[in-house]
Amino acid sequence: MTRRSAIRAAIATLALGMLAPAVHAAGTVDPAADKAAFQKFFTGKFPKLKLEDFVNGPYSMNEDLHKQWEEKEQFPPYEFSLEAGKEMFSTPFKNGKTYADCFPNQGIGIRQNYPYFDEKEGKVVTLELALNRCREANGEAPFSYVKDDMAALTAYMAFTSRGKPMDIKIPDDPRALEAYQKGKEYFYTRRGQLNFSCATCHIQSPGERIRAEVLAPALGILNAMPIYRSEWSGMGTTSRRFTTCNSQIRGVPLNPQDDEYRNLEYYLSYVSNGLPISGPGARP
Repeated sequence: MTRRSAIRAAIATLALGMLAPAVHAAGTVDPAADKAAFQKFFTGKFPKLKLEDFVNGPYSMNEDLHKQWEEKEQFPPYEFSLEAGKEMFSTPFKNGKTYADCFPNQGIGIRQNYPYFDEKEGKVVTLELALNRCREANGEAPFSYVKDDMAALTAYMAFTSRGKPMDIKIPDDPRALEAYQKGKEYFYTRRGQLNFSCATCHIQSPGERIRAEVLAPALGILNAMPIYRSEWSGMGTTSRRFTTCNSQIRGVPLNPQDDEYRNLEYYLSYVSNGLPISGPGARP
């Protein structure tokens, strides 16, 4: 990190330090206040960016990267996965039913509502989890949560929601608030041999380089999922991104769809409410 980068990071740390205690000060969980403070932090840090620009991740950070993204969108690297997902989505299971039978509005244009808090189960349900539950309920084996088939299916479902604002609900249920709060705590907790938190990279240092990678802002980071990453040479899901991040900071990744990751997805999605779905996405 250069001296200028270090100064920027220090300033961001101070700003974040001012943000987090303000949220905790009342001693209560207030997701609406969190969301307002979270979005204000990023729009203040990057005043030239429109709110909806943040869903483009590192490509929103400077003009050259944005130009790369525009050129990439002419022949998007996720297109093969999108086509595969569309075909898979409409192909009947062995019992004759399809994914459409498992979801509201037959699964079209609903990505912005996931994850949601299931009051019967008392836990967060992600789109990836719901898809595998749909498969198992219809006698099919679950897919891997991290890539390939799951990425293709979620790519197609995200594409049918493109442009729709993220709209995550937190019901008036203490268990939902607890799940949200645990997701928030996971986001800010340092771990791994590098002693990094999610916030270390995605709040303190978006736009900065870590090795060859330009760090994405946390705001809108899940709106583009699933994504094609050049370093993966393929598609990956939200589960893959979470486990990869833990590995990169030399921590021990959790199992995909563990409660902690589902709560983290709930928190990060909620604070990006109002930003458009842009998935499937592509990243350097």
